[in-house]
Amino acid sequence: MNSPTPDISHLRIRQAVRGLIVDELNYVLLALLEFPTRSVWVLPGGGIEADEEHHDALHRELREEVGLYEPPIGELLWTRTHVVPFIDGQWDGQRDHAYLVRTTRFDPQPELSLEQLRSEHLVELRWWSIEELSLALDDIFFAPLHLPQLVADVVRNGPPPEPIHIFQETK
Repeated sequence: MNSPTPDISHLRIRQAVRGLIVDELNYVLLALLEFPTRSVWVLPGGGIEADEEHHDALHRELREEVGLYEPPIGELLWTRTHVVPFIDGQWDGQRDHAYLVRTTRFDPQPELSLEQLRSEHLVELRWWSIEELSLALDDIFFAPLHLPQLVADVVRNGPPPEPIHIFQETK
């Protein structure tokens, strides 16, 4: 599933972290991001600030977006480099680093206000079963595109021996 990555060294790629949050019944928490041309289900998370390490950034993002405080952060599962111009023109793409986060089920209560979440395009948080993900309709978009398969593989077989590298370009 590793995708070849062309030379993108000339692009402004934002570094980000995401958490594959899995509860004790193997449900996963996903966030719905709504953009002008498409809505997409993603792992919760976001940009790494200049002075942050990956785990610090992920702890902050999970607190802000879902209200999960200081969970244990597991293995790096995959990286996803997505080349797409950001709406604000500041970036040419993003490189997500997705980590496993095992926790007990909780009711998401983000630290950020509804207005702050909307400004980050986040409009919904939802727990999904592996079966629901596998049966998702064709008009439901995920990032990465094969997120249901990636999640099912991790839940059923554990983390991959080495992180998977995914490259995606959207024009």
